[in-house]
Amino acid sequence: MTSLLAPRRRTLPAALAAALLAAVVLLVPAAPASAHDELVATDPTADAVLEALPSQITLTFSADVLTDAGATVVEVTDATGASLTNGAPEPTGTEVTQALAGPASGAVTVKWRVVSSDGHPIDGSFAFTVPEAAPTPTSSPSTTSSAAASPSASASAPAAPVETAAPSPAPVQEASNASPLPWILLAVALVIVAGVLVYVFASRGRRNTAGGGTTGR
Repeated sequence: MTSLLAPRRRTLPAALAAALLAAVVLLVPAAPASAHDELVATDPTADAVLEALPSQITLTFSADVLTDAGATVVEVTDATGASLTNGAPEPTGTEVTQALAGPASGAVTVKWRVVSSDGHPIDGSFAFTVPEAAPTPTSSPSTTSSAAASPSASASAPAAPVETAAPSPAPVQEASNASPLPWILLAVALVIVAGVLVYVFASRGRRNTAGGGTTGR
């Protein structure tokens, strides 16, 4: 009887030890998985509606994130897909700060990726909304200015013929003053020609008279 119970007593601790070892083997891989850091808060919060794009966003995690180069990545884009980030993200302890810049309206999407304190990378995303700004009526002043400019242009158009017509009588007056000179010269020439003709005819008459007197003798 005693010999039969002894093996059972020896095998019971061994079975318990094997069961404990199996439990440890099953629980050890699950421990690191449960120890991954997680995002616990954002500023602005997810699905928030803001009056304007904030100067920066802040991500808060359950533990310190690694600050190695390239370990932290934050992408912020507007509704058209344009980037709104201004510089690189700045991880400090459990917080990551990303500066923003640029105009934005509509849905703004934030995508992030960090390396948690256990060396495992984690990522996620959230979004908030910036209302679209009302369009400013910039075309109305230019329209009124152009409309105001057109009457002035049309009013100044008739002034050109008046200014050009004023000096027109001067050339006519100069022509009338200069016109007697050719007539005076022509009169002088006629007088000279008449004098020459009179002199020629008078000379011939004298010669004819002198010739007739000598023939009679």
